[in-house]
Amino acid sequence: MVGGGLAGLVVATEVAVRGKRVLLLEQEPYLGGQAFWSFGGLFLVNSPEQRRLGIRDSLELARQDWFGSAGYDRPEDAWGRRFAEAYLEFAASEKRAWLRALGVRFFPVVGWAERGGGLATGHGNSVPRFHIVWGTGPGLLEPFLRRLDSLEEKGLVRVLLRHRVEEVLVEGGRAVGVAGVVLEPDPSPRGAPKSRKAIGEFRFLAQAVVLATGGIGANLDLVRRYWPKYLGRPPERLLSGVPDHVDGSGILAAGKAGAHLVNLDRMWHYPEGVENHTPIWSRHGIRILPGPSALWVDATGRRLPPPLFPGFDALETLRYLRGAGFDWSWFVLNLRILKKEFALSGSEQNPDLTGKSLVQVLRNRLFGPPAPVKAFLERGKDFVVAGNLSELMRKMDALAPGVLDPARLEKEVKARDLEFLNPFAKDSQVLALRGFRRYLGDRLFRVAPPAPILDPKGGPLVAVRLWTLTRKTLGGIQTDLEGRALTPAGNPLPGLFAAGEAAGFGGGGVHGYKALEGTFLGGCLFSGLQAAKGVLKGLE
Repeated sequence: MVGGGLAGLVVATEVAVRGKRVLLLEQEPYLGGQAFWSFGGLFLVNSPEQRRLGIRDSLELARQDWFGSAGYDRPEDAWGRRFAEAYLEFAASEKRAWLRALGVRFFPVVGWAERGGGLATGHGNSVPRFHIVWGTGPGLLEPFLRRLDSLEEKGLVRVLLRHRVEEVLVEGGRAVGVAGVVLEPDPSPRGAPKSRKAIGEFRFLAQAVVLATGGIGANLDLVRRYWPKYLGRPPERLLSGVPDHVDGSGILAAGKAGAHLVNLDRMWHYPEGVENHTPIWSRHGIRILPGPSALWVDATGRRLPPPLFPGFDALETLRYLRGAGFDWSWFVLNLRILKKEFALSGSEQNPDLTGKSLVQVLRNRLFGPPAPVKAFLERGKDFVVAGNLSELMRKMDALAPGVLDPARLEKEVKARDLEFLNPFAKDSQVLALRGFRRYLGDRLFRVAPPAPILDPKGGPLVAVRLWTLTRKTLGGIQTDLEGRALTPAGNPLPGLFAAGEAAGFGGGGVHGYKALEGTFLGGCLFSGLQAAKGVLKGLE
């Protein structure tokens, strides 16, 4: 088992609990991978949490949303489509019960991510489906790590950290093991760049090899090489949403071994990244999880067209901004909106949820802003605060001299503000805000009461400069539904399996072009389960 992130832990424990011996190799000095840093959102369909909030979800509606977002249009999408169908069935049936049996619990308010492009058959979630794990990413990892410890004690699992796999060994057309280097110990904190100095070599043989080594998000050379053509030119400045070790090495090793690599030009990056004021890894960026009220403008102050509002359609917004000619854009809002609507992605940016403190969660969500958001407001390089619009625009211009058109931005702000004078309006964003507040979860925790940005009661004005943040690889090693790596001819490569992001979260591209959110951790879980079944079937 190569890779000790969530997908790798699922495979290792599911195989070992059935009496098979597993060797787990991980290049970092700890287990958990990117899941440790995650917000812990999971895509569920027709859950009790949804029903308690009056959300009527169904497998049929989820399938409509998924396929409207995926846009499958390549022959290589055949297995991704099959994986999607199977995953949707899983998300609408046993997924929640399986996780609860392991001890996973969920925050009772369901979030509404990727609200969509405006059409029922297009991109986005028709209803809230983003279920936050109580404890965020670490809370989701906990039962699998506990299970792994038990299996280690029984001698069924052996874990070797600081072992970097560099080659999949193939003999007679079959994967028979792996080879690589042992890296020197490194006491630096989790997530910080680690030494890659080799102090030894290894070669292990096994009946099956499973790769769950993550994507390419921190390897900016690969990100730029495979950057989707439809998104235009990649930005000169990219922030990284993942630690340095997420470098694509496992995917490339699979390709050298004969596996078919597909859809590497499909990626999931965010246009709402800000530079971390206290970075852990290289080019460390944090994604703002915005509510839908902020005014989003390009670098010159021109408002983005509908439906490119905060939280609606990440990739379509990124495509539009790449055509605007600048690497950054802006949120413009006031403190009242920020207190209600701003959250930051990641377990470390949500200590209330990660620490399972209901009191802190309620206090932060109802009376905000949470301490991590306040820290960015005070220390973030991309945040500016002012008492009036003229002062705000001067501060924005100081961050990027000569680009912002103050007259244009002032016109945009005042024009949208006028739309709040009546309970009806023609502005699509204003109409959406009023519609979203009909959902109890948004009204309580996520969407501020619709009001003008320049309303004196709204407090100081805030502008946030936004950059592109790399995150997920939507393509990778093509697999079948049993996690078996396929060759370019479409045949299984005997002995080799893949799961998680390295497999495009299943089949080499289960999401197609766009994701619905909450589907990345879920993809690790499901593709890990499927790969474990495939391994066990092969061993039998």
